[in-house]
Amino acid sequence: MLNPIRYSFGADQHLFAEVSESMSLEAFFRGVSITRALSELELDGVLDICQANASFQVRFDPDRIDPQRLLAIVKEVEAGAGSERSLQTRIIEVPVLYNDPWTHETLMRFRDRHQDPSSTDLEYAARINGLKDVDDFIAAHCGAPWFVSMVGFVGGLPFMYQMVERERQLEVPKYLRPRTDTPKLTLGHGGCFGCIYSVRGAGGYQMFGVTPAPIYDPQQSLPYLKDHMVFFRPGDIVQFRPIDRATYDQAVVNVEAGCFDLRIKPVEFSLDAFLEDPMGYPKTLQEVLA
Repeated sequence: MLNPIRYSFGADQHLFAEVSESMSLEAFFRGVSITRALSELELDGVLDICQANASFQVRFDPDRIDPQRLLAIVKEVEAGAGSERSLQTRIIEVPVLYNDPWTHETLMRFRDRHQDPSSTDLEYAARINGLKDVDDFIAAHCGAPWFVSMVGFVGGLPFMYQMVERERQLEVPKYLRPRTDTPKLTLGHGGCFGCIYSVRGAGGYQMFGVTPAPIYDPQQSLPYLKDHMVFFRPGDIVQFRPIDRATYDQAVVNVEAGCFDLRIKPVEFSLDAFLEDPMGYPKTLQEVLA
């Protein structure tokens, strides 16, 4: 049972709603119910509604809508919103070159900021998760799909939550001190969340590999980016697929030629079906890509 939502104002243009103190799919779907209902009202003065892992934020113009009136409306929406338990979404196969040379070179430059300077990020992640070796960790990482619960921090970066039972969640702490460099399109992991670094820059998540698939492109040069320069959306389901170096290199060539594409299939995600069978239900989602 989720607790009542906590509301607070950020400066004079933002209303923040904390649905839950911790991420859960129930909290995400509660946020979906409220933000969808709020969007349908098309309130004058509401500029943007942004959903996060277990919260949402409303950006508004205080000259067009009084903050207290907005708060009262959102609380009314909360009280009357239905309970969304399913979602029409898409499942996306994302190719990954695990244990690649670029993240390896980067992580070796920053071992003084890591919990275990004597091992790589993958070796450390495997050990603290009680797995035999790096291969077992990679198998666990791509063995179940991931649910995109929010997009942000930098343009196009997805935060993902693996669809397994809580006791099987892969958990790895962030670096002791952030790096000043992370290769573009790195697969990162911090806490129980995975991400893909959409651009090169600073970062603190453990690094496991790279994907050749651009996920943020203002030029919108690839087929799957024609509709929007930011690819991922909250509610997307991601299935990682390990690839070898030759496949990665060919994909990069295709990206540069503008002919690279991702495998994307429509799918309905049922929260109740997942909660009833958290091991079997994700396999039915994976079968959509078969």
